[in-house]
Amino acid sequence: MRIAQVMAGAPAGGAELFFERLSIALHEAGETVLPVIRTEPARAARLREAGLAPESLAFGGPLDIVTRPRLARLLRGFAPDVAISWMSRATWHMPRGQFIHVARLGGYYPLKYYRRADHLVGNTAGIVDWLRANGWPAERTHHLPNFVTDFAATAPADVFAHGEPALLALGRLHRDKAFDVLIRALALVPRARLVIAGAGPEGEALAAIARDEGVAGRVHFAGWRQDVGALLKAADVFVCSSRVEPLGNVVLEAWSAGCAVVAADADGPRELIRPGIDGLVCPREDAVALAEAIRMVLGDVTLARRLAAAGRARFAAEFAAAPVLAQWRRFLGEVAAGR
Repeated sequence: MRIAQVMAGAPAGGAELFFERLSIALHEAGETVLPVIRTEPARAARLREAGLAPESLAFGGPLDIVTRPRLARLLRGFAPDVAISWMSRATWHMPRGQFIHVARLGGYYPLKYYRRADHLVGNTAGIVDWLRANGWPAERTHHLPNFVTDFAATAPADVFAHGEPALLALGRLHRDKAFDVLIRALALVPRARLVIAGAGPEGEALAAIARDEGVAGRVHFAGWRQDVGALLKAADVFVCSSRVEPLGNVVLEAWSAGCAVVAADADGPRELIRPGIDGLVCPREDAVALAEAIRMVLGDVTLARRLAAAGRARFAAEFAAAPVLAQWRRFLGEVAAGR
């Protein structure tokens, strides 16, 4: 198949990373893939290193009148069987053409941007249910999960002091991630150290909360890190405290690394995690409940190992590259055959 992948995302993020992984995996599986990205030199370099030839466009806002015609020319020249647009901005810029247009959603986005798409893909069952509840027919809405890197053989990072309970959180320093709740929970978990790997607008506010809660010496803001697997392998518990988390690639990554998971019950983690089997789930916005769940895992080695092993098994069966790529290729083949 000839597959165009169109992404207008940020320099970093879960959807952006999966876009790269899927583009590379489809290419390595023998498909002909054209990645079209918002100008981002580092992403373009990673895709070129994998043997792809990405094209870069501006993907600006409503006043950008050049991206759509330029994208149309690229797609006419490439002649894809299927063109996949990622999230709202890329989908809004998509031209009509002699291809099947699949729009991929990783959240509950305004559907006005998706009217011209032939098919919609959600990366959770909940998103697909929402699409259908909003009038999209079942035959044009599809659930296809993400896959994440297999971290089984990754060596742990040297970021935690020996013997101290080690907590890890990953993600943009944004209110949606509820790191404020996690820092308040940390104050109720004696001796534990927390590493938060990410960057964003809430950094100074979170540092202030850590000082106010008396845990500034036990919180390390590590910034954006490329060694996510190594961080997870070093942690005793991965904590996803999010208020808003449509999927939670970070949960899948923790499972891949064999790290026990504690999560707030945002949409994605609630759908993914089987409570008490492959993770613990507690109410959102509840620092006391979050701290109790963390203490439960830290205080019971048998429970921690059981959660980690069950999460690793879920990853291997459902969220590793091979099973997810097979689903994507089967789906793309089916919609391409219906052109």
